[in-house]
Amino acid sequence: MTNPEPNPEGEPLRVGLAADHGGFALKQFIEMRLREAGYRVNDYGDHRLHPEDDYPDFVVPVARAVAGGEVDRGIAVCGSGVGACVAANKVAGVRACLIHETFSAHQGVEDDDLNVICLGGQVVGQALAWELVRTFLAARFSGAERHRRRLAKVAELEIVSVRESL
Repeated sequence: MTNPEPNPEGEPLRVGLAADHGGFALKQFIEMRLREAGYRVNDYGDHRLHPEDDYPDFVVPVARAVAGGEVDRGIAVCGSGVGACVAANKVAGVRACLIHETFSAHQGVEDDDLNVICLGGQVVGQALAWELVRTFLAARFSGAERHRRRLAKVAELEIVSVRESL
């Protein structure tokens, strides 16, 4: 077991996982590796391979858990990762991104405070997925003024969108 990244309270990061049938096998692999590494893992499903399931049923709960502080970071997996990303970003406070290479896995956190990584279970192999997850979980938001300013503008978009929908 390795020492997992700590959260702000100094405890191992709490990581939420979710996947539909297209990402089920990769989610199972990632969950095993996270537990072996000592992370605290919450699995939001699907808990069995079910070819007729729908990614929003699992991705939205993990996104809400991230936004609500139940977990520190989220990992969402569907066949391509695209649908998972679209669904996760509908939850206010979530900054999800489809990631297929390590630069964006850390830069997205450092500059944009990425809090949900989306992966394609039919696109990314296990070795690369584990490297991306480790990179994502090890990265920290820089807190630079220019990044905080940009994130405030993104948060304002969420507020305006809610107002417009009323």
